[in-house]
Amino acid sequence: MVIKTDELPAAAPADGAREPSSQAGGKGRPGAAELPSVMLLNGDCPEGLKKEERAAELSRENGLDEAEPGEETTGQEVIVIQDTGFSVKILAPGIEPFSLQVSPQEMVQEIHQVLMDREDTCHRTCFSLHLDGNMLDHFSELRSVEGLQEGSVLRVVEEPYTVREARIHVRHVRDLLKSLDPSDAFNGVDCNSLSFLSVFTDGDLGDSGKRKKGLEMDPIDCTPPEYILPGSRERPLCPLQPQNRDWKPLQCLKVLTMSGWNPPPGNRKMHGDLMYLFVITAEDRQVSITASTRGFYLNQSTAYHFNPKPASPRFLSHSLVELLNQISPTFKKNFAVLQKKRVQRHPFERIATPFQVYSWTAPQAEHAMDCVRAEDAYTSRLGYEEHIPGQTRDWNEELQTTRELPRKNLPERLLRERAIFKVHSDFTAAATRGAMAVIDGNVMAINPSEETKMQMFIWNNIFFSLGFDVRDHYKDFGGDVAAYVAPTNDLNGVRTYNAVDVEGLYTLGTVVVDYRGYRVTAQSIIPGILERDQEQSVIYGSIDFGKTVMSHPRYLELLERTSRPLKILRHRVLNDRDEEVELCSSVECKGIIGNDGRHYILDLLRTFPPDLNFLPVPGEGLPEECSRAGFPRAHRHKLCCLRQELVDAFVEHRYLLFMKLAALQLMQQKASRMENPTSLENGDSPSSESKPEDPPGPEAGSEEEGGSASGLAKVKELAETIASDDGTDPRSREVIRNACKAVGSISSTAFDVRFNPDIFSPGVRFPESCQEEVRDQKQLLKDAAAFLLSCQIPGLVKDCIDHAVLPMDGATLAEVMRQRGINMRYLGKVLDLVLRSPAREQLDHIYKIGIGELITRSAKHIFKTYLQGVELSGLSAAISHFLNCFLSSYPNPVAHLPADELISKKRNRRRRNRPLGAADNTAWAVMTPQELWKNICQEAKNYFDFSLECETADQAVEMYGLQKITLLREISLKTGIQILLKEYSFDSRHKPAFTEEDVLNIFPVVKHVNPKASDAFHFFQSGQAKVQQGFLKEGCELINEALNLFNNVYGAMHVEICACLRLLARLHYIMGDYAEALSNQQKAVLMSERVMGIEHPNTIQEYMHLALYCFASSQLSTALSLLYRARYLTLLVFGEDHPEMALLDNNIGLVLHGVMEYDLSLRFLENALAVSTKYHGPKSLKVALSHHLVARVYESKAEFRSALQHEKEGYTIYKTQLGEDHEKTKESSEYLKCLTQQAVALQRTMNEIYRNGSSANIPPLKLTAPSMASVLEQLNVINGILFIPLSQKDLENLKAEVARRQQLQEASRNREKAEEPMATEPEPAGAAENSASQPRAAKDPSSPSLQG
Repeated sequence: MVIKTDELPAAAPADGAREPSSQAGGKGRPGAAELPSVMLLNGDCPEGLKKEERAAELSRENGLDEAEPGEETTGQEVIVIQDTGFSVKILAPGIEPFSLQVSPQEMVQEIHQVLMDREDTCHRTCFSLHLDGNMLDHFSELRSVEGLQEGSVLRVVEEPYTVREARIHVRHVRDLLKSLDPSDAFNGVDCNSLSFLSVFTDGDLGDSGKRKKGLEMDPIDCTPPEYILPGSRERPLCPLQPQNRDWKPLQCLKVLTMSGWNPPPGNRKMHGDLMYLFVITAEDRQVSITASTRGFYLNQSTAYHFNPKPASPRFLSHSLVELLNQISPTFKKNFAVLQKKRVQRHPFERIATPFQVYSWTAPQAEHAMDCVRAEDAYTSRLGYEEHIPGQTRDWNEELQTTRELPRKNLPERLLRERAIFKVHSDFTAAATRGAMAVIDGNVMAINPSEETKMQMFIWNNIFFSLGFDVRDHYKDFGGDVAAYVAPTNDLNGVRTYNAVDVEGLYTLGTVVVDYRGYRVTAQSIIPGILERDQEQSVIYGSIDFGKTVMSHPRYLELLERTSRPLKILRHRVLNDRDEEVELCSSVECKGIIGNDGRHYILDLLRTFPPDLNFLPVPGEGLPEECSRAGFPRAHRHKLCCLRQELVDAFVEHRYLLFMKLAALQLMQQKASRMENPTSLENGDSPSSESKPEDPPGPEAGSEEEGGSASGLAKVKELAETIASDDGTDPRSREVIRNACKAVGSISSTAFDVRFNPDIFSPGVRFPESCQEEVRDQKQLLKDAAAFLLSCQIPGLVKDCIDHAVLPMDGATLAEVMRQRGINMRYLGKVLDLVLRSPAREQLDHIYKIGIGELITRSAKHIFKTYLQGVELSGLSAAISHFLNCFLSSYPNPVAHLPADELISKKRNRRRRNRPLGAADNTAWAVMTPQELWKNICQEAKNYFDFSLECETADQAVEMYGLQKITLLREISLKTGIQILLKEYSFDSRHKPAFTEEDVLNIFPVVKHVNPKASDAFHFFQSGQAKVQQGFLKEGCELINEALNLFNNVYGAMHVEICACLRLLARLHYIMGDYAEALSNQQKAVLMSERVMGIEHPNTIQEYMHLALYCFASSQLSTALSLLYRARYLTLLVFGEDHPEMALLDNNIGLVLHGVMEYDLSLRFLENALAVSTKYHGPKSLKVALSHHLVARVYESKAEFRSALQHEKEGYTIYKTQLGEDHEKTKESSEYLKCLTQQAVALQRTMNEIYRNGSSANIPPLKLTAPSMASVLEQLNVINGILFIPLSQKDLENLKAEVARRQQLQEASRNREKAEEPMATEPEPAGAAENSASQPRAAKDPSSPSLQG
C-alpha cells in the first residue's frame, strides 16, 4: 500500500511524520506547522508560498506539479495500490505443468517474457496464452481478463510464424547462445556492461553462503597477491578484469547465419517458406534450414545449389532449438548446460542498463561470426525497430506526448515518469548511434554542397549539427570555442526546464555526443520547422543575439511560471527599432510554435546568469574578493554561466542574511518599545546602521553555512519575531523594506531574489526607465561572483579537511565541485586554496586528484583538436602515438603512418565533400612528448590559471606523486578510448609503452537529460530523515516503498536504486537481519558495477560494505577477497595515500586478525595508522582507535611491550580529547592494566625458565585467538555503525531532541535536501565514530550523505 503525501510544502518531508497506518484515513497534518514565520516574507501569500517552496524544493527533480489553488488544502491524498499477487498454472507442450506467481497489474506480455526466459521454455517465442480456449490479448492487464484467478490454467499454444516472428525467433536463439559471452559488454553494445562480483564471491552469496560457511577457523588462504600489500609499488592492470570461468563459451554451433538464398522466390513463398538459414554444427555438418509458417525443417540446398525440398530426417519443429537438438548431439548437451548456467547467474548481471556504460579496457577477443550483429550493422534498426509499425520512431511526438500524460495522483505520475524515462533512454541510445554514424561519414548531409563543418544531418527523425561556428553565429562570443560549449549549456537549460516541468511549455529532446574529437548535438525535430525559415517561425526571443527581439503573451505566461524556481527576472530590452520588448528569459531563448500547436523553447544556453569572474566588462569593477583572486580573467568564450546550484546557494545565503537583518531590527524596536513606550524613534536609524552596502563578506555566511545549531536557533527566533509582528505596523514594514533592499530583493515587501540573464550580454540594450533595476542586477551578479570565491570554494576546501566529502578520482571531485555550484574552470583556484591552506598536509589527496584532473583535462582539450586531423585509417596509430607522448618514458616515439603500399596512387583530385577529418593529414605524426607536455602546461595556465611545473610525464609523476596508470584511466574515460587489457611498461626507455594494436576502440562520450522519479525520491528522503531520527523500522518501510516506486519508474537498474539498496542493506544489518543485508548489498554492488563502472569509487564503497556483511555472516574468505578487490581498485584509481585507505586497511587488518594471520594483519593495520595520522592529525580519535587495533594484534602475538606502547598512545589521546571520566578513556586504561598483568606474568615465566632451566613448571600462557564477535564489534566501530543499548526513556529524549533540531533546520531551509550533507548531523562527523556520548543508530562516515 502506498500513502502519498501529495501537496506538502517543502518543510514537510523531513518531519512530516508519515506513519502509513495512523494517517491513512484522516487528513493528516497539514505539514506546515513551523512555517508561519516564513510566510510573510517569502511570497505574496501563503498559497503562492507553498507553490514557490515546492518549486524550489523540486526544481532539481522532476516534480513541479502546478497545483490548482485550493488543491493544497486537502492535506494528504491517500492512494492505495492493491498489489495482491496470485498464482496461475502454465501448461506448455512437452514439459510438466508448473505454477507461476503473477500480479494483477502485469500485462499478458510480461508472462510471455517470463516464459522466454525460463530454462525449460526459453526456446519458444511465437506462442499465445489461452484461458478456457480463449486467446488472451498481448497488451491487456491481467486484472481485466475475465475469469483469471488463483489457480487458473493458462495453456501455451504455438502460433504460425510470419517473417517478423521468424526473425525474432532466430534473434532470440542467438541471444540464448550468446548469453554468457561478455563481448557485447566490452564493445559497449545494447546497454550491456560488465560485472565481476561473482568472480570474488564464487556465485550467489545468499544460498551458497549457507553451503560454504567455513567454520570460524577453517584454514583459508588469506595471503593477498603481492601487488595488494601495503607499500607495493606495482600497479598491474590485468586484475581489473579477471577472467570469468563462465566466459569460456561452450560452443554449441560453429556458424548460424542467414543463407545467401534469401529471400525465398515467389513459388516457395506460396509454400510457406519465410527465410533460409545456414548452419555448421559443432560436428562440422553443414545444413540448410527452412523457416516456414509451420516451423523449421532441413532442406536440401547446399552453398551453391538451391533445392528447397525437405531433407531427411524429415523433422518439422516449431522451435529452432528442438530441430538443432535433433541433428547435433553436441548442441543438445552444451545448450542444456549453457541454459543452466544462464539461469543461475544473478539477474542483475544480465539486465540491460538504462544508458550505455563503456569500459576503458578490454581483453583480446576473437571476432566470431554473428549473423544478427552483421544484419544490425547494415540496417538502421534502432531498438526493435521492425516491431514498431511505421518503421522509424517520431521521437519528438513520443517525448512530448509522455510529458502530456496526466499527473494528478500517484499511479498516474508513476506511469508518466516511467514513460518519460523510457523514451529518454531510447532517444539517447538512438542519438548516440546516429552521431557516430554522422562522424564516421555514413549519413548523407541535408546540405551536401556546403563545406564539411557547416553540414547538418537528419537520421531516424533526429537532427544532428556539429559544434562549429556556422555562419559566424558566435562571432562575438568566441567563435568555434563558443560553438563548442553552447550545446552543453543548452543541455543544462533543457535539464532545468524539464525539471521544473511546467505544463504547456515544451523543450526538445537533446543529447550532446563527443566522438573522435567532434561535438555533435542531436535534437528531436519540431514539426514543420524544416518547411519554413527560422525568421518566420520564431515568435519569441531573438535569432541575432538581441538586434531583433520579439515577445509573445502566451510565452511570457508560460515562462513566468518557471521564473520563480529558476530565479529568472522578468525584464524589458530594446530591439533595433528602439521599442521595448518584455522577456522572461535570455534573448537567445527562442520560442517556436510547432505545426502540432505546442509551444517549444530552444537555445537555452543562457538560462543562468553570466559568471563575471570570467567576463571582463570595460568600466565595471568587481568586488574586492574577486580582484584579490586575480579576476576578472578573459576566458576563451563569453558564454560562462553560473551553475544552478550556485544560484540556489547564493539565494539561500541571502535569505539567511535577510532574516537576520529584518529580525534584529524588529527586536531592537520591540526592546525600545518596552523600555520607552512614548518615544517614537526614527524608523530607519537601526536599519541605516545595519544595512551592508557592500556584499556580505565570508564571515557573514560562514556560521549559517555550517548549519550550526546556534545560527539556526537565531534564525528560528528571528522568524518568530517577524511572524508575531503582523506587518500592520508601518515601522516593521519599513524594516522589511530596508532588509529587502540590503539583500537585493526585487520586491520591497517580501524576500525575492532573481537574476536578469541578459545583463552584460553583448548586443543587448535596456530601456532608460530600467537603468536603476539594471544597476541593482549588475551589483547582484558581482555579489554572486564574489560569493563563489569567498564562500563556496573555501566551503568546499573546509568540507575536504573535515572529510565530509571524500573524492577519490577526477569524476568524484568534479561532482563534489558541481554540487556546490563551482564550475570546473575554477579548478586552478581550488588548488591554489588547497596549497595555501594551513591544513595542506590533510588535503594531500585532494591536491593530487586536482592536479591529475587538471593535467588530463588539459590533455583532453589538446587531444580533441589532435583527433580532428586524423583520418579513419590512421586512428589507432594516432591515438597510440598520443598516449606514448603523454605517458611513456620513451624519449622519441615515432608514429606509424598507415602502410604506404595500401595508399592508392590516384588520389590527386581532391573531392570537396569528404567525410570529416578525411584531409590527407599526417600533421599528428610529428608530435613529440616535449611538445605535448609544453602544450599541456600552457593549456593549464590559460584555461585553469594554474602553473604546472613539469616538462615530461616522469617529472609530473615525480613532482606531484601521481600514477601513470591513474592518468591513463582518467584520459581514457574522458575521451572514450578503449585500450587492450595488458601490462604496460610506461617507464621503459627502450620501447614505447603503446603500439597501435593496443588501442581497441574509441567510444562516444554522451551527455543527456536524466529524468527523475520524484515521488520515489521523496519517499527515499523521508525514509532517510526517519532513520536519522532513530526510527529504523519506519525508515525501512519508507525506503522499501521508495525502492518499489524507483523500480516502477526506472526499471531494475539505476544509480538511485543502488543508493536505496545500500541504505536498506545497512538498516537490515543494524536491525540484525544479516541475510537480508547481504542480499540487498549484493544487488547494490552488482548494480554499481553495471551502472557506474567496475572501478568507480562508489563501487569500491559498495564492495567494502558487502565485505562487512559477509564477515558478519561468517563468510570469512569471501569477505577477505572482497576487501582485497576494493584495495586493488583504490590503488588503481588513486594510489595508497588516501584517507579511505585507512578505513580499508583497518577492515582488512581486523579480518586477518580474526583468522589469526597476525603478521599480515599488522602490515595493514600499521599502514592504516600511518594514513590516519596523516589525514586526521596525530591527536584524532580515529588515530587512537587505530593504536588500539594495533595493540590488540601485538597482544595476540604476545609482544606485550609493543602492545603497551600503542595502547598508551591511544590512552593519551582519549585522555586529552575526552577527559579522564569518559568511558573510552576508562576502557583504554582497563586494557592497559590487563596488558601490564599479562606482560608481568610472561616476564615471571621467562625468569622462571632462566632460573630453573627448561624443567621449570610453566603455567600455560592464556593466548587466545580473538573471538569473531569481538572482531565484528571492532569492525562495526570503524565502519561507523553503532548499536546502542539505550533505555526507553533515553530513546524518547533522543527522538525529541533530534526532532527539535530538525525543526530548527527546516525553518531556514528552503533548498533541496539532496544538496546537503546528512540532513541531521547533531555533531561533527569526526567525533561520532568513537565517542559514545552522542548516541545514534546509524551513520555513514564514508559518504557525505546517505545517498553518497
